[in-house]
Amino acid sequence: MNPLFSIITVTFNAERTIPHTLSSVKEQTFSDFEYIIMDGASSDATVNLVREANIPNCKITSEPDKGLYDAMNKAMDRAAGKYFIFLNAGDSFTTPHTLGDIANAIIANEYPGVVYGQTQLVDTRRNYIGPRHLSAPEHLTYNSFSNGMLVCHQAFIALAKITSHYDTRYRYSADYEWCIRCLQHSRKNIYLPETIINYLNEGVTTANHKASLMERFRIMNHYYGTITAITKHISFIPRYLQRNKRSNTSNN
Repeated sequence: MNPLFSIITVTFNAERTIPHTLSSVKEQTFSDFEYIIMDGASSDATVNLVREANIPNCKITSEPDKGLYDAMNKAMDRAAGKYFIFLNAGDSFTTPHTLGDIANAIIANEYPGVVYGQTQLVDTRRNYIGPRHLSAPEHLTYNSFSNGMLVCHQAFIALAKITSHYDTRYRYSADYEWCIRCLQHSRKNIYLPETIINYLNEGVTTANHKASLMERFRIMNHYYGTITAITKHISFIPRYLQRNKRSNTSNN
């Protein structure tokens, strides 16, 4: 019998960040899941740490890949769960009951296309930084993402049968495009009114923010039209400046 969840973690030389993720998955009180580690042939202790964690139904693959989204595609091809959860190295569930809360929402709502919740930022020492700069709305539709990635990828749990591969032409924002496609095929999206993910406040997209924004403009232009893409990005300017101000303040 297929598990309810396939939790997927992509790693590459992640020995510094993976322990908190492993602990978070192992301590979940809901156990109907498989845990897929897709490692990019790490040269550090990442794979050993995963093995030593001894998480039930954990499947480890360590081999070269063509980047983050290629690895995610390979993980999905190996996954058997009814729902996908992508939990990056360093990210974690907020409580041991989080996965059970998500499962209860899925069952109570007769297996919706998407279940989602809020995200909070933590630093490398797991100290709380604050809420994510965008809050997940109570009502989510395909058009919601014309306002940007309102739901963090890790807090966006998608029914496997409505998903497809990430578009690897996008190096930094393929997750944004993937979520839009999921919403195109989802007949019901259920909001879980709680913070379900601790997001480590570092990563590829954060380090390459301008390149990511350019990709998101192209994606938005494709799905929502040029006029919408331009007007939305003009409206994003104050939000972008405020986010940079907060970032500079926290770094001083």
